[in-house]
Amino acid sequence: MSDGFFVASLPDGVSVGDRAQLTGAEAHHAGVVRRLDVGESVTLTDGLGRGVVGHVCDVSKSVVGVEVDSVLLPGPPRLWVTVAQALPKQDRAELAVDLMTEAGVDEILPWAGARSQVRWSGERGEKAGAKWVSAAREASKQARRLRFPLVDSYAGLGDVVACAETYDCVIVMHEKSTRPISQCPVPSSGRVLIVIGPEGGLTDDEVSALEGVGGVTYLMGETVLRTSTAGAVAVTQVRLLADLAGRGDR
Repeated sequence: MSDGFFVASLPDGVSVGDRAQLTGAEAHHAGVVRRLDVGESVTLTDGLGRGVVGHVCDVSKSVVGVEVDSVLLPGPPRLWVTVAQALPKQDRAELAVDLMTEAGVDEILPWAGARSQVRWSGERGEKAGAKWVSAAREASKQARRLRFPLVDSYAGLGDVVACAETYDCVIVMHEKSTRPISQCPVPSSGRVLIVIGPEGGLTDDEVSALEGVGGVTYLMGETVLRTSTAGAVAVTQVRLLADLAGRGDR
């Protein structure tokens, strides 16, 4: 399997036989850290859904040249999955983003609930948000994703509720629910929002507000997961249910 790298842009008419370049930090990672050699296969993507597979044709500490062997142009996603992720403790925040990205999340909305122990504000908040963006990018490269997840601005309950109003299916993961996620009528296409609460759980007022805009509570499983892992598990479950719906197996 080829290594994945990010390029700021790919020419609109890129085709087989063209040359592309890795520069800056990506070139350093490819040439110095990964020690890629001439002839090795790599995948390059702009993070917006376009990419190429090619082989390394020259390597230096500052530039890695790649000759394009094939062009990757998948269509837009049929199912768009957003996770409103309550802020985990800082030592587990990037893990949450990493796992959700690998599981196939399309958009992440960081938010603080009434019981959240972490809040973002000022310069520290900006740095924390930047770390989420970086974690999503690095996990995307590891997972060979051509489209990197969007990481939205820090939100509160009101923002999550407003966001929920624009989605086809709103799933509220709640440990007190009696409905297993397997009963959720996840569509095979459209927009799905998954709401993950903080470690202390969602309050009754928060659940009521989300139910007021069409949200339905579901139970993920028999065990209670940390907020930092719940998002990835939920995305995996939702994508499986969407695949089954697309095949008419439910």
